[in-house]
Amino acid sequence: MKYKLIIDREHPEEVQVYAHRESSLTRAIERLCEEDAVRLIGYRDREAVRLHLPDVCCFIVEDNKIWALTEREKLLLKCRLYTLEETLPDSFIKLNQSCIANLRRIERFDASFSGTLTVRFPNGYTDYVSRRNLKNVKERLEKFNE
Repeated sequence: MKYKLIIDREHPEEVQVYAHRESSLTRAIERLCEEDAVRLIGYRDREAVRLHLPDVCCFIVEDNKIWALTEREKLLLKCRLYTLEETLPDSFIKLNQSCIANLRRIERFDASFSGTLTVRFPNGYTDYVSRRNLKNVKERLEKFNE
């Protein structure tokens, strides 16, 4: 496989891949491009911080505010959850009405006898998958792990 990088400040940034078939490498390149396309700003007190999507475990609603949870901190976002859901790459999925999770940052799933599915993140935060979203989460996990 050949690699070519052209740095041209006048040309818009783009990535083109010529491949014989889709592979784990082409999917990884696609994910990197998607993550770089979304630019979100989180607020820590009065300081604005650019969010690096791979570091975000999940986005949650708490006290009618949207928060981004990373392993180390909780940042306030100034947007609505439904608009956030529309702009995020495929590695993020809605678990319930108040949580959008990063599939790459889920530590584990715990199933209970009552049929609920609890999600645990590396930062210790836990949430549940609603019955309404359970089928979609299972399907996306299967595709994501291919």
